[in-house]
Amino acid sequence: MSLSDHSVELRPKLVGQRVKRTEDPRLLAGVGQYVDDMAPAGMLHVALRRSDQPHARILNIDVGGAFSVPGVIAIYDASDLDNDVTPAIPTSRMPDYYATPIWPLARGKVRYVGEPVVAVVAESRYAAEDALEHITIDYEPLPFAIRQIDAVKDDAPLLHEEAGTNTIIRREFKRGDVDAAFESAAVTVKGRFRMTRKTAVAMENRSYLAEWDPRKQALTLYTSSNIPGVIRDVLSGCLDLPGTRLRVAAPDVGGSFGGKGSLYGEELLVCALARKLKRPIKFISDRLEDLSATSQAFDELIGAELAVTQDGMLIGLRADVIGDVGAYSIYPWTAALETVQVVSFLPGPYRMEHYRGRIRGVLTPKPPTGPYRGVGRPSSTFAMERLIDMAARKLCMDPVEFRRKNLVNAEEFPYRTASGIIWDKSAFQECLAGACAHVDYPNLLLERDEARRNGRWVGIGLASYAELTGIGSRISVAPGMPINTGTETSKIEIDATGAITAAFGIASHGQGLETTLAQVIVDELGCKLEDIEVKHGDSALVPMSSGTYASRSAVLGGGAATLAARVVKGKVLRAAAYLMEQSIDDLDIHAGIVTSRNSNRSMTLKEIASAVYSQMGRIPRNQREDLAASETYDPYLGTACSSTHLAMVEVDPETYGVKVLRYVVAEDCGKIINPMIVDGQVQGAVAQGIGAALLEEIVHDDQGQAVAASLADYLVPVATNVPDIGIVHIEADLPNNIGGFRGMGEGGTIGAPATIANAVSDALSHLDISVETLPVTPERIFQMLQARRDPAAAVTD
Repeated sequence: MSLSDHSVELRPKLVGQRVKRTEDPRLLAGVGQYVDDMAPAGMLHVALRRSDQPHARILNIDVGGAFSVPGVIAIYDASDLDNDVTPAIPTSRMPDYYATPIWPLARGKVRYVGEPVVAVVAESRYAAEDALEHITIDYEPLPFAIRQIDAVKDDAPLLHEEAGTNTIIRREFKRGDVDAAFESAAVTVKGRFRMTRKTAVAMENRSYLAEWDPRKQALTLYTSSNIPGVIRDVLSGCLDLPGTRLRVAAPDVGGSFGGKGSLYGEELLVCALARKLKRPIKFISDRLEDLSATSQAFDELIGAELAVTQDGMLIGLRADVIGDVGAYSIYPWTAALETVQVVSFLPGPYRMEHYRGRIRGVLTPKPPTGPYRGVGRPSSTFAMERLIDMAARKLCMDPVEFRRKNLVNAEEFPYRTASGIIWDKSAFQECLAGACAHVDYPNLLLERDEARRNGRWVGIGLASYAELTGIGSRISVAPGMPINTGTETSKIEIDATGAITAAFGIASHGQGLETTLAQVIVDELGCKLEDIEVKHGDSALVPMSSGTYASRSAVLGGGAATLAARVVKGKVLRAAAYLMEQSIDDLDIHAGIVTSRNSNRSMTLKEIASAVYSQMGRIPRNQREDLAASETYDPYLGTACSSTHLAMVEVDPETYGVKVLRYVVAEDCGKIINPMIVDGQVQGAVAQGIGAALLEEIVHDDQGQAVAASLADYLVPVATNVPDIGIVHIEADLPNNIGGFRGMGEGGTIGAPATIANAVSDALSHLDISVETLPVTPERIFQMLQARRDPAAAVTD
């Protein structure tokens, strides 16, 4: 047997290295493929006539001269699709929950401004839009309550009569005797906190293209979704198509931030129309549609109160939350997604024996609330961290020292919070210390005080938080949702040329997952990075595909990749042991070359693959194994990721504008796969969090109209809003999962709003102003100042 003599270069492990993203060459060169880049032969376009009423009965639809517009093919309302699609139902086993059905088009009545009512199909989007101008819809306006504080009342007008109430979800979390704790407390503080509505504002708007294959009687949906597998599964039921004839694929996706992580009626619509018309159907949302009809976030009213001992120890917390869930419960996450997480995460990373958190999720005539980077935790962290600062101020304690006394210590892990969440272990105290050390906190205080002596309104704020990431099956089943979010599958194959394909159920929308998962495989399998192709975002790749959300892909995807790579590596080494006449225990593989510790023999992965697949007889049939494996990883629970953010801000005493002067993040995300990508995630998330704290707001007026109609109205951060961000990586004890990874994609949006709120409150402390509503815009600061001078003139949001 002839063996090649290969020199082996022992490369360092790739996990932990700043590897350039393998996605970037195609994206930076403009040769990526997004849904709107696809134009199959015969493609038609859809434009939607959307409701201009917040709550109204549809009396009549008159298409007028719409068919006279050249290029118009068909016009549909809900009744035209009765035989083509059934609704998606976001079910849950939670008590006192009502699951609203999700249809492609409004049926009988509309429930928010922006809800799709009529679909025009035409040869071009221009023609379809022109035809919309000819269509008249007669409505009977119905009463409504636009604010959740009104919608929750017993006599409020019902948005869904069949539910019998607007309050479609109720939950309570409690431990201990919280009322007794408050009776014994030396100090109590309370507030009514609110983060107003936000939306994701991804660079690429929602985009869908459905193709019907008449030969196979099969449907393919190309979507900008980050959960293509979930969408495939629900569409199979709604369209009555078996999985063998239905595929959902997400090509390159230009951001999601959660907004593309749910089922939308437009996805149902293009699929039903493609099958009905037997032609490809495309819908691309414009920015107005994205702002008015993509799922939104937050809008929780949090009445919270904190009880503290005289020496600064937390003893009790109670909260009542009214969550504005919009007009529909979203699929698959249900109406409980945002609101329940507010009260479950409210105690945060602190010791808290006595707790009670109650929530009510209330229907209002607005777009549904759904996933948004951080889900519930930006609001809960904002409320809790404001209470922490308020208590520290009342006790005349430094806010850093106050947190240090109450954060869970390393020896206390695993720690079960008062709401039942288990923090396995994370660097709670170390993150606080790391952030303070990075900015030289004592000197920063001196700098702030000097600025104040010079008449400047300067403040320092910080926020500590913890979140669950990479949740396994034990946690994912708790809400009783209709999907599995707790496992991930990886399928790794080596072909006859030695090329490696790794398929996943995750779907990247900008996180660099093609690079990071390849790094994990390289280290585990011993191959070269350039030999790996990572495939994702396609329901046809693995048997069960969930997607990318909840900071899960590195933890679960990395775990599944590790398991599959280990199996494939074992097969490679067994084949090599036979071919090289060596003991398998003496073999190892690096950079795609198998070597023996006891001889100078070596073989490349390509040579081994060729012997396995192409050279019949090289390996006996009963010993020959395909170089492939499919493995599923379930971490069962999840792992805590924690961080402390610290900022210095300045408020202009004339314009009331807020400028962020300094910002640092100290975070523990376990073993870092790619520091460059992690830093980018942190910086981008903090920028998004600063936007939520200072700028971004979806406003619905008293008539139920969405005031933010463009990016001139809905303000997002630009470079001048975001300072240089200091990042401190802390690798304390690694979690007990495969790889030691923690999720970290959402932390910036969780910590930044609370940090900015505390810093602005500190800057305005001489005026006795406390920030309780975000964004803290110049107008809000002005109104708070007016209210201090004349309480009768106070304006409520």
